[in-house]
Amino acid sequence: MKAKKAKVVTSMMAALLVGSLAAGCTSNSSTGTEAPKASDQAKTEGNKEERSLRMMSGVVGGKTPEENVLFEKEIERLSGIKVKMEKPASDYNQKLMAAVSSGEKYDLLQVSKELMNTLAEQGILMPLTDQVKGSKTLQDPEVLPTSEWDQVKTKDGKIYGVFSKFQGGTMPIVRADWLKKLNLPEPKTFDDYYKVLKAFTEQDPDGNGKKDTYGLSTAGMYELQGFFSGAGLKQRYVEKDGKLDVPYSTDAAIPVYEWLNKLYKEGILDPNFATNDTGKMRNLFLADRVGMITYWDAWVGMLNNTRKIADANTAFEAKGLPGIAGADGKYMLRRGDPDVWVIPVNAQHPKTAFEFIEWWHSKDGIVLGSLGIKDTDYTENGGKYELTQTGKDHAMDHGVPFWYNKKFPNPFGLLPGVKEAQDLILKNATLELTPPKWADAEKIINEYSFKAILGEMPAADAVKKMREQLKSAKLID
Repeated sequence: MKAKKAKVVTSMMAALLVGSLAAGCTSNSSTGTEAPKASDQAKTEGNKEERSLRMMSGVVGGKTPEENVLFEKEIERLSGIKVKMEKPASDYNQKLMAAVSSGEKYDLLQVSKELMNTLAEQGILMPLTDQVKGSKTLQDPEVLPTSEWDQVKTKDGKIYGVFSKFQGGTMPIVRADWLKKLNLPEPKTFDDYYKVLKAFTEQDPDGNGKKDTYGLSTAGMYELQGFFSGAGLKQRYVEKDGKLDVPYSTDAAIPVYEWLNKLYKEGILDPNFATNDTGKMRNLFLADRVGMITYWDAWVGMLNNTRKIADANTAFEAKGLPGIAGADGKYMLRRGDPDVWVIPVNAQHPKTAFEFIEWWHSKDGIVLGSLGIKDTDYTENGGKYELTQTGKDHAMDHGVPFWYNKKFPNPFGLLPGVKEAQDLILKNATLELTPPKWADAEKIINEYSFKAILGEMPAADAVKKMREQLKSAKLID
């Protein structure tokens, strides 16, 4: 769901870009959810900005280079803004950073919040705080909920990026039909989860008369937040009194590792969990081999839809769960880093770039980012939309599978189970703190987490070694 993590931006990169700094940032807020036409473009006295943009995107755009050209033309048709969109086929962050480091000029970049923070710290991005606060479009809570802005604000309250889509979160996903078949209630505690997962392993939930199912499968440590929630622990970093720490490396995590090791020893946890990728994990779930996985809320609907397409009469039902509540009764799920639009300081058309950001949250922008290109991905007649075969193949995702704007509901509705899963995320999930060196910390965390879960080391020893190495590498304070 997310691009590979970016390498840290060097000061040299920042200097190269800042050295080519052009005009400063000014506000250009439209008055509604629709972008102004070319004739209504905001002007400054004696200075008219050309309504064209050069942008780079990782996920927004066409599915092929040829379709990306059509995507550019569709933006111009709908907004009046002429766009040149670069969408690398692979290694997006690396290619973006190479372009940035050489001082190339872009008006818009689509990046993760993690990369946004790094670019902002290096002085590469324009602050958008004033424009956002002055935008009737972006300040409309029906377009972007007020509470969501806390996700993208820096410590000093500044805003450098605006959401490109709604980003959900991760959670345990259970075979609800297996729960019903085995007459099991939804699990809430560690004991509940153990009993359910053990039953999935031993009571032949797929009904084939063979002992060939597992209770739980994961793709390594991705994403066990719902279980560590039971110990009140966040994944990745937390900051307290200005000091960084990794909760998974504290003594409070030991009982969770011991619980996971118990699942592994008893054959309840898929023995290949440590080497699985997310595709293998999903396939086990779809193939009736496992009763629970840990993954994104959006996949609840996609899993249900995949099985429904294969068999309209299937009993298969994936359902999102909130995980295990901590001692305070609260659940602690992980919210995904939002993808955002940012404007570099050397952008040649910053006002038009901000106009595009506002337009992206309009009906036309949402339709393009989700359904795709008219007469290629969908047809429309009298407000009724119909997907073409190409549109069905593209699964209504041209960078915006889900959006915030409540004024334009999904014309096809949401896939089964998604709404309930997203509600759990919105209620119980928060963003993780992801400093630039998280990738280095993650290697150490994974190494010793696997040793604890696989029983190669007692959990207490694994946690101790994990913490020692994180401190030695100066990855925690």
